Amino acid sequence: MNRSNIFGYLLGLLIFVIGIPALMWLVSGRPWLYVPDSVVQCVIAALLAVCGLVLSIYSIVYMRIVGKGNPFDAYGHEVAPRTKHLMTEGPYRLCRNPMLVGIYIYDVGVLVWLWSTLPLLIFLVEVILLTLQVGSEEKRLEKDFGQEYLDYKKRVGRYFPK
Repeated sequence: MNRSNIFGYLLGLLIFVIGIPALMWLVSGRPWLYVPDSVVQCVIAALLAVCGLVLSIYSIVYMRIVGKGNPFDAYGHEVAPRTKHLMTEGPYRLCRNPMLVGIYIYDVGVLVWLWSTLPLLIFLVEVILLTLQVGSEEKRLEKDFGQEYLDYKKRVGRYFPK
């Protein structure tokens, strides 16, 4: 794995797994070692967070092995090598952006853990910014894969199965 790959994966880890949840925690006003009183809340939050991370990691590994690259462009700037093959199988047969869906599920787990309204605003801003990013990536995928991508787009939803 070359430096460009490592940089892209570390950047994703720092932003999506550590940075945004830390910002959500910070604006919640909860102490850093906060644990909810409700066992049910803890279990639901932990399950969501773990399932979300597993889906994201599985999607990244699948794309790395099968696609021979990474889809991560930051608003038109390539952060890691692009995929060589259009991903339409594995987690990509259900939705076009399983990595993001995993991150959203992870973040919802953080929201359930914190149970506070201000972190919800951070999450909504993240969803808006990433939806704009997805639009940019979709244009690049149309350029890279043409009709194959357009057909895939018709069959498979952006975030949810059709």
